[in-house]
Amino acid sequence: MLLVVDVGNTQTHFGTFDGERLVEHWRYATVREETADELGAKLRGLLALRGQSFEDIDASIVSSTVPRLNLEWLQAGQRYLGHETIIVGTGVKTGIPIRIDNPRELGADRLVNAVAAYERVQGSCIVVDFGTAITYDVVSAEGELLGALISPGIEIALEALTVRAARLPHVELVEPRALIGKSTVEAIRSGVVYGYAGQVDGIVRRLHAELGEEAETIATGGLAHVVVPFTETIDQVDDLLTLTGLRLIFERNR
Repeated sequence: MLLVVDVGNTQTHFGTFDGERLVEHWRYATVREETADELGAKLRGLLALRGQSFEDIDASIVSSTVPRLNLEWLQAGQRYLGHETIIVGTGVKTGIPIRIDNPRELGADRLVNAVAAYERVQGSCIVVDFGTAITYDVVSAEGELLGALISPGIEIALEALTVRAARLPHVELVEPRALIGKSTVEAIRSGVVYGYAGQVDGIVRRLHAELGEEAETIATGGLAHVVVPFTETIDQVDDLLTLTGLRLIFERNR
């Protein structure tokens, strides 16, 4: 089986593939100071929950937005899996030409998402990733990654609001009961959810105008389910887009 790992700033999402079939996947909070041994112990425990073990893993690939953890995942692969883990970055074949000023500054997760989205659509597409930041990555009809827009994520906005305004409470991100909130908590929830939905629709419509054509828009990321129901421009939601992209990149580097 293939182990695929997406290390984000807030969460790490990983899964196992048997060919093209995703067998299982898990999420846990990213700890930037974790060692290879701690990663190995966590990986062993989560695999065991579904009756899997290190012996079932034949190969592995990792995309990471936390550079310090790249070496730890490499060492974990060598020590516990018995093979060299592929780290998405320079020298890895993706099949996606990168048309930005400095390709080295491109987040690995964004590149992986672009690979998966274009493979699915086979045409112009936009990937909206609701993570620590909200990223809008644009892929041309020819399969080129043209660039992106990046805005602060929902949790960052909520944290800043409660830190800077002492009387405002922490708000759980769930579906608003109504557009007009009848309490402070409901008002914040409506403002955040409808506000970000409006941001998504506004940016996607501008991107369509910039491209001069319609582009299939795919949402992914841990908080997509909160905002997408209130948008008008998202065509698909795929929480597993990054894991699929990692599988595709692994296959292109065999």
